[in-house]
Amino acid sequence: MKIKVLLLALGCTMGTLGAYAQKGVDNGTRFGSGEDSVRCITNISLFVPYAKAGNFKDAYDFWKIVYDECPAATKDVYLYGVRIMGWKIAQEKDPAKKKALIDDLMGVYDKRVKYFGNDRKYGKDWIVARKVQDYLAQMGDNADYSVAYAWLKEIVSEKGNDTEALGLSLFGFSSMKKMLNDPNFKEQYIQDYLLASGGLDAQLKAAQAANNQKEVDAVTAYKTGVDNAFANSGAADCETLQGLYGAKIEENKDNLPYLKETISLLRRMRCQEMDAYFAASGYAYKLEPSADAALGLGKQAVKAKDYDTAIKYFEEAANLETENSAKADDYYMIALLLFEQNSYSKARQYCQKSAEMNTASGAPYLLIGKMYAATAKSVYPNDGVLARAAYNAAIDKFEKARQVDPSAAEEANSLISSYRAHLPSTEEIFMHPDLEKGKPFSVGGWIGERTTIR
Repeated sequence: MKIKVLLLALGCTMGTLGAYAQKGVDNGTRFGSGEDSVRCITNISLFVPYAKAGNFKDAYDFWKIVYDECPAATKDVYLYGVRIMGWKIAQEKDPAKKKALIDDLMGVYDKRVKYFGNDRKYGKDWIVARKVQDYLAQMGDNADYSVAYAWLKEIVSEKGNDTEALGLSLFGFSSMKKMLNDPNFKEQYIQDYLLASGGLDAQLKAAQAANNQKEVDAVTAYKTGVDNAFANSGAADCETLQGLYGAKIEENKDNLPYLKETISLLRRMRCQEMDAYFAASGYAYKLEPSADAALGLGKQAVKAKDYDTAIKYFEEAANLETENSAKADDYYMIALLLFEQNSYSKARQYCQKSAEMNTASGAPYLLIGKMYAATAKSVYPNDGVLARAAYNAAIDKFEKARQVDPSAAEEANSLISSYRAHLPSTEEIFMHPDLEKGKPFSVGGWIGERTTIR
């Protein structure tokens, strides 16, 4: 009834407005002027209720008039337009006509960019991301990823890390698909991946800082997909990365941003035993000592078995790190090297420092326990029973490891089972004056731990 009243009212004014008629698409206004503005408003009032009810068949003709004549009138032209065009595509059986309709659907997104691309929340990058998403869904196996990539490349070049999350995700995916079809595109794909992953990482940190859990979950899902795709793409193996970056490191030895980016990539890909990683770390360190660069030089020294130099760089890396978990990793690496050199007391100190920096890591406790077990005989060289009693102190550490770190439980349980089997028997404990089951026992030597006899 309301629509009929509106049409009647509009009809009464058309005679007076006819001389000033002009379409919105022609004069750049929302609705146009004169009779054309009436025609625009009338057709909006007709297509929206039909489209809202899902009656796209009856909505189409009215919507098409608005879409062609006053495209800046309302966002509803595009919100419902993609649904209307999706319906038309689904009805069409002829492949050629269906393809033409898909092109028309892409045009709906392009026109929305033209008239509403500056929207603060749903701007150009948001629109183009949905355009690509719809294109891939409609085209299926016939999708041209070079086309999708070109659309996305434009918005990513404009907005960088601020590109809407779906857009970054689809950009990484489209680049990967191009690389699979053209191996010469591999290096560009790696660069595109770094951009997409880095942008998503920045958005994830921002969402976490804002305590926006919904956004955290969404961006995490996109980032996981992008990272997993890269890991499984074939572009991420160390041999390939060495071939791509080996010569370029020398060319960019004074380009600190490039060196940092390369070091970060190779660390993420766990390619830290290759010459390109060592070279990038060395040049970066000369330009600006950093935790990442020092870590690379430390790993190079480890490979050369120059443990003293390695420890020096790992210590420096720990001092330069900004995150406690990274410091914990560096201290643990030092502990491993000291263990390798039989410097058990110092190795334990670094295990303890590592555990302080990351209270959820069981690795330091496992290492301490292994050192106790490995040196028990040297602490009690003339008393095999006491030496095996010292295994109780090792078991304490293994139990602590599984307590703080569920991921360490399997290894901890295996070690506990192994060393429990070698503890002194009940008869040996009974015959030994220093031991009593269930009572405290102070392990001597460098271990210096108080434990309980099991």
